[in-house]
Amino acid sequence: MQDPVRRNEDPVRSNNEPAEPSENPAPTTNPIRPTDETARGLARNLLRSARFGSLATLGQDGHPAATLTSLATDSDGTPLILVSALSAHTGNLIADPRASLLIAPGGKGDPLAHARITLKLRARRIVRDETPEGLRIRRRFLARQPKAALYADFGDFSFFALGIEAASLNGGFGKAYELRPADILSESTRAQALAEIEEGAVAHMNADHAEALRLYARVLLGARDGAWRATGLDPDGLDLALGDAVLRLGFPASVDGPASLRTMLAELAAQAREHLPQIHRA
Repeated sequence: MQDPVRRNEDPVRSNNEPAEPSENPAPTTNPIRPTDETARGLARNLLRSARFGSLATLGQDGHPAATLTSLATDSDGTPLILVSALSAHTGNLIADPRASLLIAPGGKGDPLAHARITLKLRARRIVRDETPEGLRIRRRFLARQPKAALYADFGDFSFFALGIEAASLNGGFGKAYELRPADILSESTRAQALAEIEEGAVAHMNADHAEALRLYARVLLGARDGAWRATGLDPDGLDLALGDAVLRLGFPASVDGPASLRTMLAELAAQAREHLPQIHRA
């Protein structure tokens, strides 16, 4: 007795015959959207707001090795890490500086419905010295990660700057973008100009404009009321912290020095005061 024809098998064509190509193949759609200012702003906010991320390095056996690491950013947005020589990923970065960093803050419900970004990186070890770069990176990292001051100066710890070479941004379902470094980083001349005044400007804001910082957090960013403090400034925004909570106040337009920074902060404070009555009525 003949074997019955198997399900979905064509009884006319033998199993060895190639299938006929479809005359009307299903159209394919490029899932990558054109990069726009919304995507750039989201990418910058994810990076500048992050306190941690998943760092993948290449192990000696050739396999990617992922680890959780604390993060900060340099003035231009370059990710910064502080790692021990005892950690496997430190040796991996020294042997092969290529790395990848996933920043995925998550939220309620399906984690895949929330924005995340993967950065393709090349690591550079920061020499421990009194150069402006070394001092700036140490200051900015500890401003974002104050508890790291307990071990930051141990001899076996080193700062690394993770130079961005490319990025993949997923803003949620159906919102995929491929980004270049210029889409994420602040313009270098402006970043340098802000870096030179940042320490004094942050101290001034905390000492003399504490109420404005509270308004930024509560009114413009919808955060809880409290003694929010400025922890960093760059051409594209202001970093705020209250305990372990951090906020990013993005500027509507990039600033390039003290004058434009003062104007921007004053305009944002006025905007917050204008909307404050609405907060009280809510």
